[in-house]
Amino acid sequence: MEYLYLIIGLILVLVGANYLVDGATAVAKRFGISDMVIGMTIVGIGTSTPEMVVSFWGAAQGNADIAVGNIVGSNICNILLILGISALIYPLVLTRNNIIKDIPFVLLSTAALCAVALDKQISGAPENIISLGDGIVLLLFFAVFIVYSFLTANKPEPEQDKIANQEVLPVRKNKKWKRTWLPILMIIGGLVTLIAGGDMFVNAATKVAKAIGVSDVIIAVTIVAIGTSVPELATSVIAATKKNTGLALGNVVGSNIFNVFLILGGSALITPLNLGNFGMINFMMLCVATLALFICAFTFRKRYIDRIEGVLFLLMYIAYIVLLVNGF
Repeated sequence: MEYLYLIIGLILVLVGANYLVDGATAVAKRFGISDMVIGMTIVGIGTSTPEMVVSFWGAAQGNADIAVGNIVGSNICNILLILGISALIYPLVLTRNNIIKDIPFVLLSTAALCAVALDKQISGAPENIISLGDGIVLLLFFAVFIVYSFLTANKPEPEQDKIANQEVLPVRKNKKWKRTWLPILMIIGGLVTLIAGGDMFVNAATKVAKAIGVSDVIIAVTIVAIGTSVPELATSVIAATKKNTGLALGNVVGSNIFNVFLILGGSALITPLNLGNFGMINFMMLCVATLALFICAFTFRKRYIDRIEGVLFLLMYIAYIVLLVNGF
């Protein structure tokens, strides 16, 4: 039955993602907001709901391995697996805002996570604990990000970005929705279906893993992290298939920022998170993944993540999973 639930969950996620992408794209065009901003805010928050449920539940149960491992694992999965697959489907265009604002925010969120989590390594403290104060700081960062995103939401796209987009992407014909409520209903319905399917997938996958004796940390950073990232995966892959690369990239960028600032910050408010023996390899891989995205944005002349870089991201993720399985 657990395998059947896995299949049903994936089907629900794919159906929900399709409606979510179409609805979000329509709303963005209707109100003159870029696909990237919609992806980073509305879609990013919505697809991060499974991570929120799992991490808040883990914190309430005093299980820091699940609460933190889910966030770290999901962020690694978002960059290496989801962007990797999306770039294989269609090149992900990087605008000027992506390079100077959005991706640096992802770098900031990773740096903030390491700063509040690695007390022993940074200051020589006896334990690694994400405290109540750390949680408040993370939530303040989240507030700044949201305000800044919406203040810059309706700024016109620089002419060089329009030219760059036209060089990579064909002109897309978007559906014109006469009724605003219909795409909004599609977003809500898509999110509900995504969350229901993601929850079914995570529960089934976790039961299978526990049955074969996998530890909480490995379950959190692999099965649960991938499972709670299924909405992001489905949304970004379908967006890339529809050549809506702004939504595909924005969904991942927004989700990573929300995961750290909002979800981990909120989890620390529920209870201080004692990381105990949480493996350093997970933090190291998150830093490597974030730097890889940063390097793709800042060191190459072309303004998009292409299929070669997508393959490199996927190979890095496979190497990470292999290391975990071998006990590193």
